[in-house]
Amino acid sequence: MCPACDQRFTTYERAQLPLLVRKRDGDTDPFVAEKVRSGIERALGGREIAAGVIDGILERVEAAAHDAAPEVASEEIGRIVLDELKRADEVAYLRFASVYKDFQGAQDFEKEMAALDE
Repeated sequence: MCPACDQRFTTYERAQLPLLVRKRDGDTDPFVAEKVRSGIERALGGREIAAGVIDGILERVEAAAHDAAPEVASEEIGRIVLDELKRADEVAYLRFASVYKDFQGAQDFEKEMAALDE
């Protein structure tokens, strides 16, 4: 009962399961948005980018992760970040792709740059 207006109110509790990320080796870790942000910021590494772009990318990653709850594949997170960076900044996209796709040499960069032009 509300002491100010004497009206009754009800609260509902919901269980909130932790969101897990399934890594390539099969292990799982808790989803930590700051880890994703850190990866995006490293890829951008001093690049000029419009305010709010990182937050927008992070929001879309988190939404997709929650849609896949309770477990999302790290590959899915990486794919979303790649897609978003491709639209936001091609240099950041290539930096992120070099780690995500495990580039082994210059030819991997050349191939990815050619794919950007398609």
